[in-house]
Amino acid sequence: MAGSIKIRARNSNGVTTVKSIIQHEMETGLRTDKKTGEPIPAHFIQEVTAKWKDEVVMTGLWSGGVSKNPYLSFKFNGGEKGDKIEITWVDNQGQSGTVTDEIG
Repeated sequence: MAGSIKIRARNSNGVTTVKSIIQHEMETGLRTDKKTGEPIPAHFIQEVTAKWKDEVVMTGLWSGGVSKNPYLSFKFNGGEKGDKIEITWVDNQGQSGTVTDEIG
């Protein structure tokens, strides 16, 4: 599954606020397929990392308890308009996604 990430990052008075949505099914492994009755395998994001200037500014360790297409918002000290922000996720099936955007 190649999910996509949408980012919006804004700096105000030396604090950068990052808001993002990660498109991912986030299956817990506890549901069953309504048509077949078979269990739906677990498929969820395990780790999310955000970098600014190659410095990790946020790491999140997630599990199957996070909703589909999760919304993530965090703040960090630093950042200026035009600086790059990178968000990367890795799921329990070894799939991953990365996106880079500029602070506005």
